[in-house]
Amino acid sequence: MRQKIVHEQILQQKMSKSLIQAIHLLQFSSVELLDYIQEISKDNPLIEEVNFDYELTRYKNVHSDPIPFEELNERKLSFYDQLKEQLYTLKLPAQLKPVVLFGIDSLDETGYLEIGMEEWSEKCDASIKQVEKALTFIQSLEPAGIGARTLSECILLQLKNMKSYQLHMEDLLENHLVWVAEEDVSAITEYYGITEEEALQTIHAIQACHPKPGQLLVEKEPEYIIPEASIKKENGEWKISFYKWSNPTIRVSESYKQLRDLGKEGEAYLKEKNNQIDWLHQVLSYRVNTIEQVIKKIVEKQAAFFERGYYMLQPLTLQELANELHVHVSTVSRAIRSKYVQTQYGIIPLKFFLQPGIKQQSGKPIAAFVVKKLIHELIEHEEKLKPLSDEAIRMRLRDEFGIQIARRTVMKYREQLGIPSSIKRK
Repeated sequence: MRQKIVHEQILQQKMSKSLIQAIHLLQFSSVELLDYIQEISKDNPLIEEVNFDYELTRYKNVHSDPIPFEELNERKLSFYDQLKEQLYTLKLPAQLKPVVLFGIDSLDETGYLEIGMEEWSEKCDASIKQVEKALTFIQSLEPAGIGARTLSECILLQLKNMKSYQLHMEDLLENHLVWVAEEDVSAITEYYGITEEEALQTIHAIQACHPKPGQLLVEKEPEYIIPEASIKKENGEWKISFYKWSNPTIRVSESYKQLRDLGKEGEAYLKEKNNQIDWLHQVLSYRVNTIEQVIKKIVEKQAAFFERGYYMLQPLTLQELANELHVHVSTVSRAIRSKYVQTQYGIIPLKFFLQPGIKQQSGKPIAAFVVKKLIHELIEHEEKLKPLSDEAIRMRLRDEFGIQIARRTVMKYREQLGIPSSIKRK
C-alpha cells in the first residue's frame, strides 16, 4: 500500500502542470469553473474582467427541477451499488456471485481492493481459482481500473481499454514507473527500442489514466444546478447552445501590456501572467469542445428520448460512449461530472443518459430506467386494496409492454425506488 501511494505522489508531482490543470478544469461544473477563474484573476493583474454574463437566476436545488430520478423518488446509488448494478449485464455463474459481491464490498472508495486473495478465499469458503475468477469479473466493471491492488495494476487495467496499448507498457509500469514520473524519454527509448514519439505517446497515455478510478463514481450533491447548455430542435435538427457562463470571456488589460522598462524581473513577471492567460484560453476551449462532443454523441445515441420521452431511453455505458468518441473513458467521466443540460423535459444531468442495460429473456437489452419507471407507474395505479406482487408486476410488464425480466429484478428495482413490498402496501 505504501509503495502504491509513493508511486502515485511521484506521478502527480512530475506530470506536466498544464496537463493536470486541463484535466482538472474539464471536471469542473460551471459554478466551480467561475470560482476558479475568479481566484486566478485576483493574482493576475493582466486580467481586467471576467465576463460570464452571470445573472443570479440560480437553480435552487435538484428538488425544484423536473429531474427524472428525483420525480421517481429513486435513492441515489452508492459507490458499491453502482458496481453491483453492472453485474446484471454479465454472465455471472450463480456459485461465483457471493464471492464477487464480497469482493466489491472489500474495495475502498477509490476502487482499490483492500483484502488479500487468501483472506478473501477463506472468508468466502472458496478456492483461490474462484477468487481469481471473481476478481476478473470485478476488474471488467466500469470505470476501468476498479479492483486493482496497486497503482501499476490500476493504470494497466485502464490502458488495456485503449487502442494505443502496447506490450512494453506493462513492464514499464511494473518495473520502471519512475521513468514515466520523470518523463525520461531517453531511458524508455533505449530500454524498449522504440522511437521518441512512441515513448512520448506511452508517457501521455499513462498520465491520462485516473489513479483513483473509484472517485469517478462518487459525486457530491451540487449546491446549485446550472446547465452548461440547452438542447432544442430547430429546423428539424437538434441544436446545442452553450450558455455564456460555461465559456467565460477573459478581457486583458491593455495598459499593463503596454508597460515598458520594467527590468528583467518585471518583464518575466508579465510574461508569466500573460502565458497564464494564453493557457487559460486554451483549456477553456478544450473544456467546451470536449463537453460539446460528448453532448452531441449523447443526443445522437439517445435521439429517441429527445423525440418521444423517457420511455425511449436506450442502454448506454461510459465505455461505449468513450469508444464512440475515440477517447479514454476517464475523459468522458470528467466531461459529464456535475454537468447538466436544459431540455424540453427540464434540466437533466448528463450522467442520466448513461443508462445500464438489462438483458430481457428474449436477449434484447432495455434501459434499467425504463423498467423502473414502468414499475413505479404500475404500482402508482394499482388497486389499493389489492396491491400488485412482484410476480404480478413481472407478468404485467411481459403482457402489456413486452418486457421479459425475472421477478428478482422487479424486486431489486422496486426496492431501489424506495417502494415497500405488496404486503406492506396494504
